[in-house]
Amino acid sequence: MREGSLEAPTRHPLDWQSDDFYDPESIDTELRRVFDICHGCRRCFNLCNSFPRLFDLIDESDSGELDSVDSNDFKAVIDDCTLCDMCFMTKCPYVPPHEFNLDFPHLMLRYRAAEFKRGERGFIDKQLAHTDRNGKLVAPIAPLVNWASRVGNSLTRPLIEAITGIDKRAAVPEFKFRSLEKKLRKLSQPVEVSAPAHGRKVVLYATCFANYNNPDIGLAAQAVLARNGVDCEFVYPSCCGMPKLENGDLKAVAASAEKVSAAMGTWIEKGYDVVALTPSCALMLKFEWPLLLPDKPQVKALAAATYDLSEYVVDIAKKEGLADGMSPLEGGITVHLSCHSRAQNMGAKAAEMLRYIPDTEVSVVERCSGHGGKWGMMKAHFDTALDVGKNAARQIGRHGHAYVVSECPLAGEHLLQTMEDQEVDLRPEHAPNPIQLIASAYGHKTESV
Repeated sequence: MREGSLEAPTRHPLDWQSDDFYDPESIDTELRRVFDICHGCRRCFNLCNSFPRLFDLIDESDSGELDSVDSNDFKAVIDDCTLCDMCFMTKCPYVPPHEFNLDFPHLMLRYRAAEFKRGERGFIDKQLAHTDRNGKLVAPIAPLVNWASRVGNSLTRPLIEAITGIDKRAAVPEFKFRSLEKKLRKLSQPVEVSAPAHGRKVVLYATCFANYNNPDIGLAAQAVLARNGVDCEFVYPSCCGMPKLENGDLKAVAASAEKVSAAMGTWIEKGYDVVALTPSCALMLKFEWPLLLPDKPQVKALAAATYDLSEYVVDIAKKEGLADGMSPLEGGITVHLSCHSRAQNMGAKAAEMLRYIPDTEVSVVERCSGHGGKWGMMKAHFDTALDVGKNAARQIGRHGHAYVVSECPLAGEHLLQTMEDQEVDLRPEHAPNPIQLIASAYGHKTESV
């Protein structure tokens, strides 16, 4: 038996349609097997809060071993997992193809899927995961909702906290009155036919966040790609299902995969690449969907055709070269590499992309922001999220650059809050997506730059 593995990690399809996948005894047996290996290794002690919580449970037990830890106490460990995949991708020496066959995040997902199937997932968690419905309902009253959800609103935020469990101190995404889809009906970007990459065709998968919360990401992406000669189409059949994946609602995620892959299939057949505007969505399309539906050709085809946004711009830069015309951005840039960017195993593409801006210093922060989707907004986790993110926030502060960016919009805003909590000087007002700085360097201004 090998002590560890130096081979590239591989993942097995999720057997989520079998009865054994949801069997409590089978899940507990696997939890104990995996947790005991983690206990003997402890390389992941400084990642998310799941591992310190697990190790404290064991160390404070009667025997100091897993055998004296009650299985009911495992839920706290599972609830602290944000499905960031960093343990699987960067730390664990026992992931497949090692014979120990550890996949900690997907085991946490299996536990949540069983919870969901038994009807144990909370009402608010389920409602927050309906991002498309929520975006459409809120849009007509977006200014009112944004006022009510603004941090510091002493009239409404305590009430929201009492009803939803969202910490009154936590920044939550704003909604837009006009979605990205609606804005694009009135806007067009002429394609630069003299650009080196002219002839490329791309479908931009709008994502729920870019569509309802920050259309500027999509508009900036369109501007940059058009400047580089790329013909762009926007397609948004539905959310990728990441919020529902976090809840364990695998049936709904599979339905999203089938719907989106069917809509994208027509474009892929026409020779279009697919670019997701946010890293969590790219991760879903590339990796999570094929593990849920390994026998669906359209899902496989979509995974093979999908790029992360920064990854695609870098691909243009390396193969054809970027169009001239970018100007330096004074003050330098600190780019936070989100966990779901890193989990795509593509390298630091956001930083690589930003380094094409001339005469502009770019620094990288790889530490976890602590946000973890809606997890970090909840009252039960907000203080932990601040604590986990403090090292990244301090590192950003030490760089002292004028711009702070993150491919994950939730991580970016949470880091700004953490910087405030840590009393870091030189805090920018916004943490835009890296593509917005590329657009700005080309002379295309967006709201949050």
